[in-house]
Amino acid sequence: MTSHYRVNYHLRAHKRDSFIEFIKGLLLTPFVLHSLPAADDDEEGRVIEGGTIVRRTSSADAAKLANAARFREIFANIQGLVDEHRAFEASGIGGHSRLAKVVPAIGSFFTPLPLAAAFTRIDAKHRISARKHVPPSFNDVRRTLNMAQLLAIAPRLQLVTFDGDMTLYDDGKNFEDHSDLALLLVELLRRGIAVAIVTAAGYGTDASKYEGRLAGLLRALAAARLAPEAAARFYVLGGECNYLFGCSADYRLVSLDEKHQLNPGEETADDAGGLRSWSGIQVMQLLDVAEQELRACIERMAIDARVIRKPRAVGIVPAEQLTREQLDECALSAQEAVLRYQGTPRAQPGSAPIPFCAFNGGSDCWVDIGNKLIGVRIIQNLVQSPADATLHVGDQFLSTGNDLSTRSACCTCWIINPLETRDMLDDLVSLLPK
Repeated sequence: MTSHYRVNYHLRAHKRDSFIEFIKGLLLTPFVLHSLPAADDDEEGRVIEGGTIVRRTSSADAAKLANAARFREIFANIQGLVDEHRAFEASGIGGHSRLAKVVPAIGSFFTPLPLAAAFTRIDAKHRISARKHVPPSFNDVRRTLNMAQLLAIAPRLQLVTFDGDMTLYDDGKNFEDHSDLALLLVELLRRGIAVAIVTAAGYGTDASKYEGRLAGLLRALAAARLAPEAAARFYVLGGECNYLFGCSADYRLVSLDEKHQLNPGEETADDAGGLRSWSGIQVMQLLDVAEQELRACIERMAIDARVIRKPRAVGIVPAEQLTREQLDECALSAQEAVLRYQGTPRAQPGSAPIPFCAFNGGSDCWVDIGNKLIGVRIIQNLVQSPADATLHVGDQFLSTGNDLSTRSACCTCWIINPLETRDMLDDLVSLLPK
């Protein structure tokens, strides 16, 4: 591998999803070969002679239908690859499936993915097959994967977990009153589905601060007069996985950490039950390493930013908006520094590495103790929801995002803003059993 290739790889790989890129590549071929405008027709499929429309044709519609059939066939074939991969994984040889060979980073699929049916729905809304100049994009494939996941999980859904910022509300903002999202979340709770917000925001065990961020949602629960047993299905987990709250009958958040004994001691740090099995000195030393690297990033890139240290997190908050590349650099640098530290004799001898998450938060960068993989597993254990009945919704699924780890615990939907979350929940509610 040449140094030039390695530089380009490290610059680009963390910005891509290999499965989506694989699908995009397959869809590009029929688009290039078949999506050109017809020579004798104008944009609307009209045949013109001497500047006069002599007849209207259905060529544009025929081309669109043909494109849709080609794209749908590709998605059906990918669906078959996913089914084969799941069968191979069930036999303990997942790495030998055809899909694993062409997408080595592929993970587990907890449900089948009806991709052909999902594409039909997405194409009807976004008219992908009608385009002549713009091929199927990353977002087209992402939306199709989301829809396939909704179609598969809706009949068995027991738990939905959500990221906070840029999923339920804008970055750094609060959950507002009169939000359509609130009504949809209330509907999920009424249908017997547990709902949890698993967020990086960490305010310790101070429930009032989380209530401030989620005031609009809590007021919506009260306005809907949600029954106590339905309200009890709502949870908040702050600091990725560190601070657990439930909802009382009067729609207030109450700490559940002690009630559910999240630190039994007999399990490993990678298990939900062993969330706090590591020692305070281990946490302090890891955060010291992360803070040192973040300060080095600030100096190296001449960033005007504050370093904020919390009991289980350390991060930088810039005075002005940084570029995505700068924030990615901070996240990747901190990630490498902590990984290097945990593999050295300086780490606590004989102890398991502490799970952590170094991520680009969109407007800041943080290193948290624990991660959302543990967070989702905690909620799954509380409500007894298996992986194939659990859905996590978030906007950070690239390697510098903190939603990525949840793919090891449950099904996922990748959205990009609260409006898309609302549309996704509209689709989900319509698919739920009556």
